[in-house]
Amino acid sequence: MDNKIIPAATLILLRDTGGPAPELLMVERGQHLAFAGGAMVFPGGRIEEDDAAIASDRTILHDGPAVEPDDMVARIAAIRETIEEVGIAPAVDGLTEPAMTRELRSALAAGRSFHELIRAMKLRLDPHRLHPFARWLPKHRIQRTFDTRFYIAQAPDDADAVADGTESSSCHWDTAAGHLALADAGTRSLIFPTRRNLERIGLSTSFDDAVAFSRRYAIETITPWREYQEDEQKLCIPDHLGYPVTSQTFARVRRE
Repeated sequence: MDNKIIPAATLILLRDTGGPAPELLMVERGQHLAFAGGAMVFPGGRIEEDDAAIASDRTILHDGPAVEPDDMVARIAAIRETIEEVGIAPAVDGLTEPAMTRELRSALAAGRSFHELIRAMKLRLDPHRLHPFARWLPKHRIQRTFDTRFYIAQAPDDADAVADGTESSSCHWDTAAGHLALADAGTRSLIFPTRRNLERIGLSTSFDDAVAFSRRYAIETITPWREYQEDEQKLCIPDHLGYPVTSQTFARVRRE
């Protein structure tokens, strides 16, 4: 199998509801997909060449603080993938009615380039509304290897998530604790990085709190490793990046 590292980006969309914790959007991946089929994940996917073309076109991007080039490209990919998978367009200005978002999504599904569509529809992107949260590079011998950047963003007020029926089979809003409880009850499946990031985002009480929390930690690439602890083989991550759980028995990781 080709173990080439694949750059990817994913977006944790949050919305404040007046409760003790924000809700966040997760999607169930199609059962037929080779990687994490049937698992609950955040919207996201591979970074494409077209994303880099957009990142270098300052005429369609809002000004803001300097962003490292690869980071900027990943933010564009996270926006595009979210539109494609769930029909929500975060950080896109100029979509004045829901029908425009549906038109944009349909055109992407038909194979038109995101760059071309932004220009044709006279839209502008504000990647600074996406905030870096984490970066994971799990290394597998028998699965694809993704170098994934995680971002958080506030869901638009009119956000109406609809699965695309291919990569995503259903969409679910819930608190991090709610998503974790369903996984623990066996009704949903979570891969190791998703579970750890749910636990981490679950420490926040609002979107603003989540942004402040993420800024307290440097973005370091996390590659889990195996080690024996108390006679059990565990999969581990660093303990200085704000994750409340930093190890899990390897047998449970395999089951999930």
